[in-house]
Amino acid sequence: MEFTRRETLALGAGAALLTVVPFRAFAATTDELIAEFTGGAEMADAGVDLTAPEIAENGNTVPISVSAEGASSILVLATGNPTPPVATFNFGPLAGSQTASTRIRLAGTQDVVAVAKLADGSFAKASKTVKVTIGGCGG
Repeated sequence: MEFTRRETLALGAGAALLTVVPFRAFAATTDELIAEFTGGAEMADAGVDLTAPEIAENGNTVPISVSAEGASSILVLATGNPTPPVATFNFGPLAGSQTASTRIRLAGTQDVVAVAKLADGSFAKASKTVKVTIGGCGG
């Protein structure tokens, strides 16, 4: 198979375009991810405790913890990350408590959102804004 100069240039331009186009355009939005998790159900603003620092000096290791009494699963999202879903914690009937702690990576100052599916089938949501400072300058 032989290519003409125009075909070769077109293929090269297409390959260059694919490397330049940000993949964020293909990622689902936070609202779409929450709607998929909840099935479009309404959410209460109480029932989930989300603990995260107000200011994180290093966005690479931001400690968070989330708990929801009677939850069967908890979805954690970082709204400003290229890939918003951070984790989904599932709790079985033998779980001692519905609490999870981890360290997450944040691309910058953004909201961290936790959505819990409670045992009765209802949903609850909590969010917290985390300000990420680079180098610990406090700004």
